Amino acid sequence: MRFDIPVDPTGPQGQEWIRGELAKPEYQAAKPTWFDIASKAVQDWIDSLLRGPTGDAWPVLLLVVVLVIVALIVVAFVIFGRPRVNRRSALDRRPVFGADDARSADELRRSAQAAANGGDWVLAIEEQFRAIAVGLDERTLVTVTPGTTATHFAAAAAEVLPNERHSLTDASRAFDAVRYLDRPGTAAAYQQLVALDQRLLEARPTLPVAVP
Repeated sequence: MRFDIPVDPTGPQGQEWIRGELAKPEYQAAKPTWFDIASKAVQDWIDSLLRGPTGDAWPVLLLVVVLVIVALIVVAFVIFGRPRVNRRSALDRRPVFGADDARSADELRRSAQAAANGGDWVLAIEEQFRAIAVGLDERTLVTVTPGTTATHFAAAAAEVLPNERHSLTDASRAFDAVRYLDRPGTAAAYQQLVALDQRLLEARPTLPVAVP
């Protein structure tokens, strides 16, 4: 039987043998790729952020969750604006008239027409809507006061003029839009209010009938 005699290589020979062994395919296949190295570096960096200086991850995780929630709220406000319910309820508390506004419906109509002639559609819409409200008040169909809001007036007017319910609602929204939401007025919106005013002057109200 033949026995291999142990070989004691020199330093350079040993290094050469090691390099040759590591160059074999099975060793190269097990070698980490650049992607493995980069992934490990990113994972270690994230772990270091989550652990924080004290080694406890919970405070950092809580901070991350809070920041994400705040970011989502900000994005929602930018995309959708403030909640419609809150905006609508705020408008419902804002009156149509000032405390010292005692003008008649005809005076308000003339003011609206003058504003329209000057291209001031915001003022024209405001004054024309006020003319509609005061006009129905003068006919004792709807009672308006300095505290009356556009929404409440439209709802009250719709009770006695149900055929114009949708137009009254649209008119109140047009008033709120230019008065309180800083929306630009348009000639078309003003003309719609003028047309509504004319129809209301000719409309026959539906009054409640007393039941004996």
